[in-house]
Amino acid sequence: MTVVVKSKNNMADMRKKWIKVLMDMYPLYPIQNKNDYQKALSAADELIGKDLDVIASRYLEVLTILIENYEQKRFAIQTGDLKPRDILKYLCSENDLSASDLGRILGDRSLGSKILNGQRDLSKSHITTLSKHFSVNPNVFFKIG
Repeated sequence: MTVVVKSKNNMADMRKKWIKVLMDMYPLYPIQNKNDYQKALSAADELIGKDLDVIASRYLEVLTILIENYEQKRFAIQTGDLKPRDILKYLCSENDLSASDLGRILGDRSLGSKILNGQRDLSKSHITTLSKHFSVNPNVFFKIG
């Protein structure tokens, strides 16, 4: 069994490493906007999948919590009385997708407009494609009406 003795030098080295991580990466404060969010994601991307020391590992853990917190607040969909078509419109709006973009995702450019205008219902394959694209539960798209 290895015993780690924390000396003043050891603690000073850890502080220096921690300060270096914070100076080089996204500072650990709550994410307030898209710009902060993008910076935090970039910092996390730089670390994920790498062999990290204790300091970088702890930093990534806290950064991940901040990112998850922002995503839960910013991207949460309150379905309440919304119809699935309303949810689809919201998802398109939040992702800056036009009706044509939606149609391209579904494999037919004209299809997006028809679905959003209520002229066409989603098929099961459309629902599968959209749930994967938007990373949502497929159930939000059932009973379009």
